[in-house]
Amino acid sequence: MSRHFPQVGEEAIDFELNAVGDKKIRLSDYRGKKNVILSFHPLAWTGVCADQMVDLEQNIQRLNDTDTVPLGISVDSIPSKKAWAESLGATNVEFLSDFEPKGEVIKKYNIWHRGGFSERAVFVVDKKGVIRFAKVYPTKQKPDFEEFFDVLSEIYNV
Repeated sequence: MSRHFPQVGEEAIDFELNAVGDKKIRLSDYRGKKNVILSFHPLAWTGVCADQMVDLEQNIQRLNDTDTVPLGISVDSIPSKKAWAESLGATNVEFLSDFEPKGEVIKKYNIWHRGGFSERAVFVVDKKGVIRFAKVYPTKQKPDFEEFFDVLSEIYNV
């Protein structure tokens, strides 16, 4: 039996999560303003997850050029995500915590891993709140930035 992950063409599931910097971020706050990358990663302080977030950070200008904000989401606590973001030198990616209640958003997106964390997944949400790219990756595979950036380029040029 396969799980149903949010698919291209569906409206993104709204949520509100705590973020590094003592703020709350609601997905719907970006509606009409920004495209959003929901970059779910299993756990902070792990190699592939670090590479995934650094990839977003290193491509921030390209994301800015397409009116896109990257959100890095995991079940880690805010203090852990804050220290991790600082260790990565990541100042442009929003680090969000789905810590309490643990995995609430991850469960809504149906990407809960039996190990108690999220699957590795990327969703691109356009300014209308519609999913334009959706992919769940093997845990040990870093998402290919170019794969979902191509979708952002198409959205921005339309």
